[in-house]
Amino acid sequence: MNMSLNTLRLRSPADVVAAIPYLIGFHPADSVVVLACDNARGAYAVRLDLTAQDALLEHITDLVARRRPEGVIVAGYGSADRVTPMVDRVRGHLDASGVRLREALRVEAGRFWSYLCSDSACCPSEGTYVDIDTSPVAAAAIAGGMVALPDRRDLERTLEPTGGEQMRQSTAKAELRLATWAESDTHKVPTHMITEGVPLVRDLLERACKGSDPPTTDEVAWLGVLLVNLRVRDEAWVRMKDPDLDAHISLWRHVLKQVTAPYAAAPACLLSFAAWRAGEGALANIALDRALSTDPSYSMARLLQELFISGLPPWSVPLDITPEDLDETD
Repeated sequence: MNMSLNTLRLRSPADVVAAIPYLIGFHPADSVVVLACDNARGAYAVRLDLTAQDALLEHITDLVARRRPEGVIVAGYGSADRVTPMVDRVRGHLDASGVRLREALRVEAGRFWSYLCSDSACCPSEGTYVDIDTSPVAAAAIAGGMVALPDRRDLERTLEPTGGEQMRQSTAKAELRLATWAESDTHKVPTHMITEGVPLVRDLLERACKGSDPPTTDEVAWLGVLLVNLRVRDEAWVRMKDPDLDAHISLWRHVLKQVTAPYAAAPACLLSFAAWRAGEGALANIALDRALSTDPSYSMARLLQELFISGLPPWSVPLDITPEDLDETD
């Protein structure tokens, strides 16, 4: 997750250890985290499993190097016998890319050890204890709206379906409504979907930005059906402006959790893109996985997959298309 260093100040290795769970959204385990520091754009973190293959490791370190950070901190989570070889591999790739390494740490059971410092006065052999719960850095992160869940699985659980029987009934009604249009005139169905869907998207987004109640079960079911139309989906996509990203994330998280499985791809992609724009990389990837599991060929999911693989930072991808531009294509 991106976080401005003007908001979250990291002055010591202990601060780094306290910050990382909030930067990636959960407490890592059996992982290595590469934290790139850029005072102009903030800090961003990438997490990999300790078992990551060299090809993936090289790809990630190349992406970090291309952003030309002012410095990088590497933190491995787990036992020394598992973490040290991985940290050595990461350091080797970063060194080959000409990236300045500020610190390399191992974190286990609430303590950290530095691979770069041999001074026992500041880096004792038994490690340095960090109480993340009482850390000023954690307090600043929480005050800024950041969350650190216990693990990645807990983050995945925040997107698990909750619609149940009521949503299935509402979806059946929505599908019947669509079928009625098709019986009347199949060729006019796309136009009807746009006529109904675009105002609904605008209304729900306006409500979300105002902090109003989330959409009802019937509204979510109808929206899920209408989002099958790409013009309706794109209406939501082009309205993702940075000041309102939290509202978009909240709305599309709610919709994704509620819709029945066949209609999950569009809201999952919209959530993924909004999370990526907001710097919530872990949530973006989990939502994208949900979209791809629903429909591996879904065009927006494949596009986002390529975007994430490219390593382009959110601030380098402007949203130049406006709702007015979409209106001109109708």
